[in-house]
Amino acid sequence: MRKNIKLTAGIAATAALALGLTACGTSSDPSTSKDAAGSGDTSKPLVVAASPTPHADILNFVKDNLAEKAGLKLEVKEFTDYVLPNTATQSGQVDANFFQHKPYLDDFNKKNKTTIVPVVNVHLEPLGLYSKSLKSVKDIKAGQTVAVPNDTTNEGRALHLLAENGLITLKDGVGTDAKLSDITDKKGLEFKELEAATVPRALNDVDAAVINGNYAIEAKLSPSKDALVLEKAEGNPYANFLAVKEGNEKDARVQKLAELLNSPEVKKYIEDTYKGSVIPAFGAAAK
Repeated sequence: MRKNIKLTAGIAATAALALGLTACGTSSDPSTSKDAAGSGDTSKPLVVAASPTPHADILNFVKDNLAEKAGLKLEVKEFTDYVLPNTATQSGQVDANFFQHKPYLDDFNKKNKTTIVPVVNVHLEPLGLYSKSLKSVKDIKAGQTVAVPNDTTNEGRALHLLAENGLITLKDGVGTDAKLSDITDKKGLEFKELEAATVPRALNDVDAAVINGNYAIEAKLSPSKDALVLEKAEGNPYANFLAVKEGNEKDARVQKLAELLNSPEVKKYIEDTYKGSVIPAFGAAAK
């Protein structure tokens, strides 16, 4: 059983409310306090919001094997969505988060007027196309339905994966924010847009689905073995990183965790545990 601290509904509501107050510029915003901003007092625990797999698993490896020796107290809060980790970090409900890549963060900051910034890259989770009924990407035919994540950057990422494998054609020059309206040739396919976390549960209801690496692992899928097609690591802009509210990057606890997350021990843990389904984004393994 996990010993991580899970976010309760009450705390989630508080985090959402606090973000709203931030947008209004209230002086009662907890993120303006010295403690929330990060005093660097290593006697206080660093509280990090994370997706359960692999992010919280990696953090727990650090907590159980590396943090104490490094003089770092680490607490992990698990979140199962892609919104609350950032709102909680912005409001000061947590000190940092570990769940996202840069295109997603850029889009989130723009839409929500938040000021979250990356600290250090840790790993890449290759996006993959999965199916319960089809054995090969060549089996996908006109009239079939493909589920894709509905958030801006992950949908664009999914559409590029489909285009690179000849399943659709996109407008020339469309970037990471590609959407369904940017498809110039659907080749007879139908699309179902779903929240990223729910896509694995839709596998039985669609012919194929594009699933984020962390959610595939949670659903007991092996990206390296089960995906019909998988993103390439080389040149991939979607490395997941430790992030904080702008201004907290130099917090001594954040810097210590960043150092540990890029340690040889964490690199080995990722490689041994995920066997290609999650790839270190630092050191010799970075592409």
